Amino acid sequence: MKIVVTVKQVPDTNAEKALDPKTKRLNRSSIENVLNPFDEYAIEEGLRLRESVGGDTTVTILTMAPASGTEVVRKALGMGADSAALISDESVGGSDTMATSYLLAQALRHIGFDLVLSGTQSTDAINSVVPAAVAERLGIPCLTFAKKVTLSDGRIEIQRETESGFWRVAARLPAMVSVTKGINEPRYPTLKGIMGAKKKEIKTLSLAEIGAEPARIGDAGSKTQVDSFATVGARAKGTVITVSDPKEGARQVLDFLIAKKAI
Repeated sequence: MKIVVTVKQVPDTNAEKALDPKTKRLNRSSIENVLNPFDEYAIEEGLRLRESVGGDTTVTILTMAPASGTEVVRKALGMGADSAALISDESVGGSDTMATSYLLAQALRHIGFDLVLSGTQSTDAINSVVPAAVAERLGIPCLTFAKKVTLSDGRIEIQRETESGFWRVAARLPAMVSVTKGINEPRYPTLKGIMGAKKKEIKTLSLAEIGAEPARIGDAGSKTQVDSFATVGARAKGTVITVSDPKEGARQVLDFLIAKKAI
């Protein structure tokens, strides 16, 4: 069985971020980039499934990133993944959700898969759309927000987390699954794993190799565009109401909420 885990390079959550006024994109060159924390749970689940299924099961990491993204991939390999594939081309810059899903789907068709795992979202976009979009392009079932995953006889079953509990959802392989943070506790790369990761293959995939059409990627292939942006001003000082009569205080709060059209 071939398990593929899609991961993303994202800016460090604590880093100070800035948009490039020319490209209107996040300036990623001036900040530290890390492996998307949500994807670590998908990697861990892939490794656990490999251990439970056994045989010739493998875990491959797939990502879109500049050449510097290999450092993020090395962490995944250090955790125990077998190999990695990297889509790295300047023309993919500016790809929105739909363009990204197109590229990932093309790459997945090229490298092959039985099961695709991903985190529910990335810390820089937080839209939770990519897994479903990739599955739709591939024409495979998509099981999202999994808090537990079970594989048996070519069939996958998950417990899908909801506000009131969970649903049991099942499908035949091949399939796409996004996992929640509560599904497991990701392992730390060991020294042996880190050293071993340096010897593992990271294959760079060209756009021609995966059959990606230039008109469907980057700015040209994106349906969403940033027209303008502005710095958020400092928050104004709040209004303090001091009254002796509780009813009068409540009335002033009510008047304030009405003026703000909150109620």
